[in-house]
Amino acid sequence: MNGLANKIGLLLKYAEQINREKDVDVIIPTIAQMAKELVGTDRMSLFLVDENNKKLYTIVSHGVDRIEVSLDKGIVGYCAMTGESVIVQDAYADPRFNREVDKATGYTTKNIIAVPLFDSKKRVMGVFQGINKLDGSFTEEDLEMLNLLAGYASSTIENKRLSESIKRAYEETVNRLSFAAEYKDPETYNHILRIGLMAELLAKRLNMPEEYCYNIRLAAPMHDIGKIGIPDNILLKKGKLDSEEWEVMKSHTIIGYNILKDSESPLLQMAAMISLEHHEKWDGTGYPYQKKGEEISLEARITSIVDVFDALTSERPYKPAWSIEETVNYMKSLRGTHFDPNLLDLLFENLSDIQRIKETYKDE
Repeated sequence: MNGLANKIGLLLKYAEQINREKDVDVIIPTIAQMAKELVGTDRMSLFLVDENNKKLYTIVSHGVDRIEVSLDKGIVGYCAMTGESVIVQDAYADPRFNREVDKATGYTTKNIIAVPLFDSKKRVMGVFQGINKLDGSFTEEDLEMLNLLAGYASSTIENKRLSESIKRAYEETVNRLSFAAEYKDPETYNHILRIGLMAELLAKRLNMPEEYCYNIRLAAPMHDIGKIGIPDNILLKKGKLDSEEWEVMKSHTIIGYNILKDSESPLLQMAAMISLEHHEKWDGTGYPYQKKGEEISLEARITSIVDVFDALTSERPYKPAWSIEETVNYMKSLRGTHFDPNLLDLLFENLSDIQRIKETYKDE
């Protein structure tokens, strides 16, 4: 009875902990730790299937950093390939046991319990494997408990994958929309990516919250989205714009703001402000509203700096790429007039990381 009471107590403790936790990357190890304690094993590992490479790899592995094995090797491989739950009371007497991990780690496996994790389509996505029962031998009750927790882990992992897939699709959509706004201009898709990554880098160096840094990475590339509302005869004009045409061109800031402003999304609200203010200048001589200093939002000030830096150091049909030295000297001449002086200094302090972004995402 005491054993049952202890298990109920552990379940309640972990259920409360998991319920409070929002981060899936914390929840999954917590489930594995709960499984370890409830089943009473020395070690508990959570393997996922890598179909492309025909391997199993751990996302949780007590006692070692990571284990990677062939999909057809060992008890864990057997479990993954067949979808069967397994109890092995004497590991070295079982021909399915893979001794290579013990040899590599110096650990001695005595007995094993393993259960498959199924996704919503009933395909094996991973395996929970417990090694070395702390008290006696593994039982059918242990198997039942581990299967229950495997179901919970499967659901959590699948939801995480779905969430990540949706997030990637969302990010790709935002980036493609940003590129669409630039499409008629001689800009590249990688320019769009670089602007976001550089803006995110500066936000991180300012110790801004994680959500702010994530949002500015996607919002900064949307700074010129209002250009979709500018007539082609002005947007694509080869020569200098006359005063009337220039006023139309400047309106892309307000057009972009009006496109984005009514969203409830913090990301799109940030993008709206960047679109509106990225041509404002620190000394108040910019447009459309001649805001100055910290009247201009931080995100717009950051975007203005990284956009100019990337544009100057990139080759375009109408100009060669400037050197880093030329660009730095030019931007220094605009310190405190066009650009926020402190943010400009921050850019210069992080030039090596900025250049790494340019090299990683260089134009084809």
